[in-house]
Amino acid sequence: MAKVAVIGAGAWGTALALHATRMGHSVMIWANEPEVVDSIESTHENALFLPGVTLPEDVRATSDEVEAVRSAELVVLVPPSKFLRSVTARLRGAIDPSAVIVVASKGIEESSLKLMSQVIAEVVPEIQASSVAFLSGPTFAKEVAACKPCNVVAASKSLAASARVQELLHAPFFRVYTSVDPIGVEVGGALKNVMAIAVGALDALDLGLNRTDPRQALAAF
Repeated sequence: MAKVAVIGAGAWGTALALHATRMGHSVMIWANEPEVVDSIESTHENALFLPGVTLPEDVRATSDEVEAVRSAELVVLVPPSKFLRSVTARLRGAIDPSAVIVVASKGIEESSLKLMSQVIAEVVPEIQASSVAFLSGPTFAKEVAACKPCNVVAASKSLAASARVQELLHAPFFRVYTSVDPIGVEVGGALKNVMAIAVGALDALDLGLNRTDPRQALAAF
């Protein structure tokens, strides 16, 4: 059993906290919204972001991010990508140097067009890239919460870091594969929704199966 901190209590963060608890880990989730902390602590449900899903009593919630990461062996960062910089800055100096950090936020920082790895390197330069992994995959929070099967990739410059994530989170219904291509995984996670929207536009415009280049969909607007 490991101590896991989940920083971000949106639907995806809550589902990951639930999954980590099912794996036998001790989990503390940080939420920016006081009502979310109160909901999880009092009713064992994130009624705001993941309603209808009961969380085990072992999932604890706090509004103190430093308390959440104290002594954590695995720190899962999952705020919206535009808030990763500000949230992570508040954790500087609080994360155990031996901890593995998992960035589960997907996207590119809008203001700088930087990847999440670049943001982390700027905000907490004391954390070695070899201790950071990036988690991505075709996952939906409600399906993960319901134990429906999915595949994800944990990518890091260090195979040891991604293997540690695999060790702690891999399950028959939540298969974790490892990679040493964090940039490829980050870019894939950021672009998949853009591609999905473009392909959906192609379908709505009835352009046929031969015209599957998303650039054609974008050009049609």
